[in-house]
Amino acid sequence: MRWRVVLPAIVLIGWALLALVGPLFPLGAADVDLARVLEAPSETGVFGRDDLGRSVAARLISGARTSFFVAMTVVGISLCVGTLIGTASAWVGGTFDHIVVRVIDVFLAFPGILLAIALAGILGPGVSNVVIALVVVGWVGFARLARAQALSLRQRPYVLAAVAIGARFPRIVWWHLLPALAAPLIVEATFSIAGSVIAEAGLSYLGLGAQPPAASWGTMILQGTRYMLVAPHLVAVPGLAIFAVVLSINLLGDYLRDVLDVKADKEGRGQ
Repeated sequence: MRWRVVLPAIVLIGWALLALVGPLFPLGAADVDLARVLEAPSETGVFGRDDLGRSVAARLISGARTSFFVAMTVVGISLCVGTLIGTASAWVGGTFDHIVVRVIDVFLAFPGILLAIALAGILGPGVSNVVIALVVVGWVGFARLARAQALSLRQRPYVLAAVAIGARFPRIVWWHLLPALAAPLIVEATFSIAGSVIAEAGLSYLGLGAQPPAASWGTMILQGTRYMLVAPHLVAVPGLAIFAVVLSINLLGDYLRDVLDVKADKEGRGQ
């Protein structure tokens, strides 16, 4: 069981460090060296050079920052917005709840990635527009989960007691609903990070994400597909980076889900 935690944790810590610490060093991700165009990986260049002679390793680190920023921003905003809307919908009920449920159903009727592509295309290329498009799509899952959990929690004795003594909705949410919602929301957020990494790479691959000379793993794959036969490392390196990060996130998400479910079962037996 330990490998399920240690290896993914090492990969994700490395990803975070590259994203946070990498910009502090002069990597030269946009430095062009035409004398070293399509250079294969060697001792002088761990991951080789691209079609403009730029260091693939430096661009990989720069791309890690892009994917990390997009994933964390999207999930953070989606988590806050979705949780607030979902809990408010379950608490208020009536017409407001009906409208929220219908809006969620409409969003779920469309494939998320296609809706994100359409929104990013309307807003125009750029990392900030990718974040907006993914947030518009991503809040729905958190709202649906928060609403379902809040509908059952609002009938718990401690919540009814808080209502009886006159506690207001913000206080009830902060002190009574969110602690109980934390476990499923953490698991949902974990898998959403993996989805955001893939979505950002996909949008960048389509030319809707990071624009040159900024680096993105999806953009690196797009630029490398033209040279797959002569320089396969241009696609393999960012592709393996995406694979390693997403797999690690999913493995940790599965582990957290198992652990939190066990805790929930124990608490249920104790009650």
